[in-house]
Amino acid sequence: MTPPPITMADEPMQTDEHLNHSRGRVLVVDDQAMIVSLLTKLLTSWGYQVAGCERAAEALELIKKTTFDVIVTDIRMPDMSGVELMGHVRAHDADVPIILLTASPSLESAIQGIEHRAFRYLTKPIDIIALRETVEHAARLSRLGRFKRAAMVVARSEAAAAEDIELADTFTRALGTVWIAYQPLVDAVTNEPRGYEALLRTTDPTHPHPGAMLEAAERLGRLDELGRLVRHLSPVPFGPGSSDALLFVNLHPRDLMDPVLYETDTRLAAIASQVVLEITERAGLDDIIDVRGRVRDLRQLGYRIAIDDLGSGHSGLTSFAVLEPDFVKIDMSLVRDIDQSPIKRRLVRSMTDLCRDIGIRVVAEGIETLGERQALIDIGQRQVEDRSPQLVGVGATQSRLPPAAEARNHEL
Repeated sequence: MTPPPITMADEPMQTDEHLNHSRGRVLVVDDQAMIVSLLTKLLTSWGYQVAGCERAAEALELIKKTTFDVIVTDIRMPDMSGVELMGHVRAHDADVPIILLTASPSLESAIQGIEHRAFRYLTKPIDIIALRETVEHAARLSRLGRFKRAAMVVARSEAAAAEDIELADTFTRALGTVWIAYQPLVDAVTNEPRGYEALLRTTDPTHPHPGAMLEAAERLGRLDELGRLVRHLSPVPFGPGSSDALLFVNLHPRDLMDPVLYETDTRLAAIASQVVLEITERAGLDDIIDVRGRVRDLRQLGYRIAIDDLGSGHSGLTSFAVLEPDFVKIDMSLVRDIDQSPIKRRLVRSMTDLCRDIGIRVVAEGIETLGERQALIDIGQRQVEDRSPQLVGVGATQSRLPPAAEARNHEL
């Protein structure tokens, strides 16, 4: 069957001399090779960069690789209709103008075209003036939309940059208010203190809790700065002449990449034999280069290693093999109401038995009731974190850890 003609009498085929630059990229899709060829020549003469396809599947592959300003497609094609092609295009590019061509217009195809937001619906034989005006209008709108989207990205970037400037100011101010609270670790049976966990605190209202400080540090790329400050303040009460109580200090996995952590002339290194470095399971180790080697270097300095938040982390027990910890801390989500939950008791018992078998000491976090404490004692778990009000610790104005007798505000 001979394809419908393209009416060209009113539009001589010649390249506009004033077109020094491409007006945009146009994709032509039609199963008739002659139509593709004629439209390609026409659009090229009007200053467009044109790609032509006789198969819809070929067109889809091009669309995935190239950004087009306008798509001109026939509706009736053997491998895929133009309307079906529109549906696939919209999944990839929601905004590109699509001009539909047909020799047999129907209400159904018109409705489907509207549903997929066809830009125009032109009938064959094609009126060249109408085609040119339609493509020009579509290309202008397409490029305008692209410019607007780019402007929005720039505006969002500028807004984010302004937010980061403000965040940097508040974060710097909050760093000046950082102090360390000490949470006691006690023997659940004897109530004797075994150590303390150093906890980051601030008095700045814009960063009122550790999570806010860590989130800001991550966003600003200042994790090293925050980690160094915590490690500088935490050992203050554990200087020469202090007790041999253990000091648990939290590490973000990124801290393992900080060369200052491995220096030997720091406050923390001076008491390394008392320090247990807690690496949280809530953040991954996948991006840390040579984790085993770094942990080995820390052990050679005298530090011990703990896995924090066991039972809540995304990496599960796999971190055991990587870190080979001396301590694990069972997350408080497993401890809460453990006396009322057989499943939690079974889980904690399994964890405790596993750790005992491989020589790892276990600390239970967040005990708040006598029932929870007794359930853990029955399991065989003795070392716990006291959830009594935390001790005022060191910072800009505090530098002395209260004695052990003052460390616990109530007995478990």
